[in-house]
Formats: sequence, C-alpha cells, structure tokens
Amino acid sequence: MQATTFQQRRYNIWTVGCQMNEADSRRMAQQLEFAGLVPSPTPEDADVVILNTCVVRQQAENKAVGKLGAIQAIKEQRPDLVIGLMGCMVGIREAPALSKRFPYVDVFMPPSETAPMLDHLEQLGWLEDPREVETRQRTLREAIQDEDLPLPAPIRGETYTANVPVVLGCSHACTFCVIPYRRGAERSRPMNDILTEIRGLAGQGIREVMLLGQIVDRYGIDFGDGSTLSLLLRRVAEIDGIERIRFLTSHPNYMTDELLETVASVDKVCPQIEVPVQAGNDQVLENMRRGYTNQQYRTLIARIREIIPEVAIHTDIIVGFPGETHEQFMDTYHLLKDLELDKAHLSKYSVRPKTIAARHMPDDVSHEEKRDRWAMLEALQKDILTRKNAAWRGQTVEVLVETRDGTRSYGRTRQGKAVYIEDDQDRRGQIVPVHLDWTGPFTLIGRPADTLRRGRTLEIVEVA
Repeated sequence: MQATTFQQRRYNIWTVGCQMNEADSRRMAQQLEFAGLVPSPTPEDADVVILNTCVVRQQAENKAVGKLGAIQAIKEQRPDLVIGLMGCMVGIREAPALSKRFPYVDVFMPPSETAPMLDHLEQLGWLEDPREVETRQRTLREAIQDEDLPLPAPIRGETYTANVPVVLGCSHACTFCVIPYRRGAERSRPMNDILTEIRGLAGQGIREVMLLGQIVDRYGIDFGDGSTLSLLLRRVAEIDGIERIRFLTSHPNYMTDELLETVASVDKVCPQIEVPVQAGNDQVLENMRRGYTNQQYRTLIARIREIIPEVAIHTDIIVGFPGETHEQFMDTYHLLKDLELDKAHLSKYSVRPKTIAARHMPDDVSHEEKRDRWAMLEALQKDILTRKNAAWRGQTVEVLVETRDGTRSYGRTRQGKAVYIEDDQDRRGQIVPVHLDWTGPFTLIGRPADTLRRGRTLEIVEVA
C-alpha cells in the first residue's frame, strides 16, 4: 500500500501598527512553524495569510481594508486559501460585524490571541505530519502556551532585538483612545512567563528587549502582590545574554521615583523614557482625561532629568483634538519648545468609533488646521534636535548594531538615537564604540572607534 504524502503548508503574515502587533505576529509565526508550516515571502504563494491590523488611526485601518481587498482577489483564484484577520480591527467583540463585512475571511483573532487560527487549521487537518506528532511528545495545545519556542525562520539568527508584551489591554480610557475597546481591560502577564520568554530569546541571540504595555509603568498593579515594573526590570537584567532593556509606553501618573532610580542604577536598562504628554493645555488635557496638568508634566520631566542626567525623553502629541483652539495649541507648542525633548511622535486627531470623544465631542478642528499645527510642531522639533544632536558630534557612543546594508550598518545608542555606521566589518549583534562624525535632527553617522587609528577617511552621506 502506498504511503500517504503529507503536504507542507505555507504561511504569510502582514503586520501594521505598533510594537505590540509586531510581537503578536512573531508569536503567531512561532506557533505556526512549530505546527509544521513554513514561511512564504508573499501571500500569492501562501496557503494561510494573516493580516495583523491596527485601528488607532483611520489611515492604519484604511491600509488594512485595502490589503484585505488584495487578498480577496487571491482567494477568488484559490478558494482553499485560508485568510485570518487579527489585531485591533477585530478587537474583543467586532468579529460578528466583520464576518458580514468580509465574508471571505475564515478566522477572526482578537489582539494577542492566536488559538482561533491554530484550531481552524487543526480542523482542516493542515497541521503536522501525524507521524511527527507521535514522536514530538508535545501537543499543539501545549505549544500555544509555550513561552520558549524557536524564533520564526525568516528572522532566526538575523535579529538582535525583540518586543516582549508585559501588560495587555488598558483600563485608563482616555477619551481619544480606542485601545480599551479593542484590546480589553488591563492585565499584566505573570513575571515568570515573561522571564521564560526572554531567556528563550537570549538563547537565540537576542541582545535587547523592549518591554511593552499600553501603560507599562502600571505593570503588576493588578496582581496586588508587590510586583512592579521596577522589580521586573531588575529580574530581566539578571538574564545572561540580554545587554539592553527598554520599556514603553509610560503614563505620567505612574512614573515613580523607584522606577526612575532603577533606570539610573541598573546598567542594562537604557536611559530612555517614553512618557506621552498628548497636549500642553490644561483644558484639553482634562477633556482627554489624562489626569495631570501642564505644570505637573513639566515637574515630572525635571524630576526624570534630575535622577537620570543622561536620559533621552520621548513623548506623544495629538494636534486638533475636539475643541482645541489655536491659543490652546500654542500651549502645546511652548511646552515642547521649553522642554526640548529628544523625540516627539506627532499625530493629527482622528475620530475612533466608540471612544468617549467620538460619542460626545464633535471633530470641529479642520483638516487644514490640524495639518498646519502638525507642521509647526514638526519644524520646531527638527530645530530642537538639530541643536541637541550637534552636541554629540565628535563623541564616542556605544551602539548595538542591528542591521547591515553593503558597507553601512545601523544601530542605536543607549538613548535610542539612530546611528548609521560606515564599517568594513559585519558587527551585527555587537555593541560597538562608534565615533560620531556627523549629526542631523533624526540620525547620526560615524565610524567604529577602532578604525580611527587606521586613518580611514569617511565620506558623509546625509540620511533623510
């Protein structure tokens, strides 16, 4: 009797949005590969296509809808193609409506939940050669819970940084934010699960981890056992192989001196703090339900700089929030001008369904006014960073080399500043002292310090 031939299936994952989505997609890929699938670089050649989506801004949602349309065209040619929709577009209760809107999608997965896809493929009989299951001694269900799976094949041995979720969901309910309605209530992951995952990553060559949470400095509050982000950082720092630790995003109200002193005293924790302000006017902040004032934010920034003198501080700002007048916007402008922060993620207000702002606050700032306010802050921040980064010229900084293209490598300083390195050697995964020859508002360019004594000449090519 002829033996049954097992057909190995291929998967493709498309991801848009935040670092949390990137971590969820990596997790999905790890589980699919454990279950016997192999990666496909394009959806056209895949048997399973998964779209991991974002709806924090309308532009991101539009991009996901457009991608779905392209995948639908592939399915019309190959009806057996399995399509999975994942992430914030699905949320915690949107699947029924989405299944009517996109009837060609086979599986809907809420954020960070991969089991529905694995269950569906198992029912199709697409997972594993049954002969291998008998010898593996570990079930697919166990693999879903495993925190120590091999990295996906496309990045195995090719990546040195990883995002690790530590707080899922959010319960703060800022009036503009859709996250609580799409990712659910705040819940911290058990510390042992996090540490197990990071040990596994370190064993596969990961040198830097980013601990993620919508409000990451609230880590452990829901446990009620004394667990804190500060304690977690110290435990992660004990893991061999991990050389750098970062975390985001923090909320001003939960940024404690204990956390700041941990950043200052634990060498592996990078001196980079992401603490969004969102707006600089007290009335707008109240309308956003942020829970602090302009002056309280200024005081916090001064405190951060006092405890961590070498710190880089990043922020988020929304322009054109409902009801924001030009005078109120100028309070934000002056706040950014006075504080001279190291990075400002700028966005124009976008109505998000089901949020408090969408239900009770008319979107009354014109598109043109939002665009002009965004441009004013962008120009201001570019000027600030041009001056601040100029102080780094001629200095030597430590850079973790992440990628390489030709004779140019890329990495970041401990403060998170992007550095391009002219280098004859491939030093990916290494922390390299780099002499900075050129500085711009958003990137720095330099050479490995050990090449200076060889008298090598550097041709500066500005990076946009």
